[in-house]
Amino acid sequence: MGFQFRINYKSKSDEELMVFINKGKEKAFNEIYLRYSRKLFLFFYQKLYQDNNRAEDFLQDLFLKIIEKAELFDHTKNFSSWIYSIAYNMCKNEYRNNARKKEKTLELNIEEFKNDTTSSIVINNEDDFLLFKKNLNNELEKLDDKHSVTFTLRHQDNMSIKEISEIIGCSEGTVKSRLFYATKKLSIKLKQFNAIKF
Repeated sequence: MGFQFRINYKSKSDEELMVFINKGKEKAFNEIYLRYSRKLFLFFYQKLYQDNNRAEDFLQDLFLKIIEKAELFDHTKNFSSWIYSIAYNMCKNEYRNNARKKEKTLELNIEEFKNDTTSSIVINNEDDFLLFKKNLNNELEKLDDKHSVTFTLRHQDNMSIKEISEIIGCSEGTVKSRLFYATKKLSIKLKQFNAIKF
């Protein structure tokens, strides 16, 4: 009777867990779900009009895709970028399928925004911030998906240029170009706030 070592999935990297998921190991999947479900639920919630049910549905669909397409994951790549790229594409398809978009919101933290070395924004109080956020959301809604999503990944999800390029599947130069375009457009529309110098 052979002795089987018990695998400690918690100690495994995301990429190693995907190898086990591809072999049908349920505990490996449970560990990935534990690591990413909350973050990805919030990602969907923020991108899909703050609709709890829709975010939950998309989350379940996403993890179903991970089970069904585990063999498509390139284990030399970063898992986090891979899963976010799938989530991003799901949102992009949802936007396309909606003739009229509902309001999207961008949760911004005042201190984070002030401390961001790439931006300079003047907000004097909470009322100003709420007004700014409302106006920002309205203007983001008017941008096309590729520019608004690039902006939100950078300034809401605090992702690096490199991470965004991997998620969206374009060069870092294209990410910078889209950020430049989006922020220039937003700075013109939000000039009453003395906002945005990126």
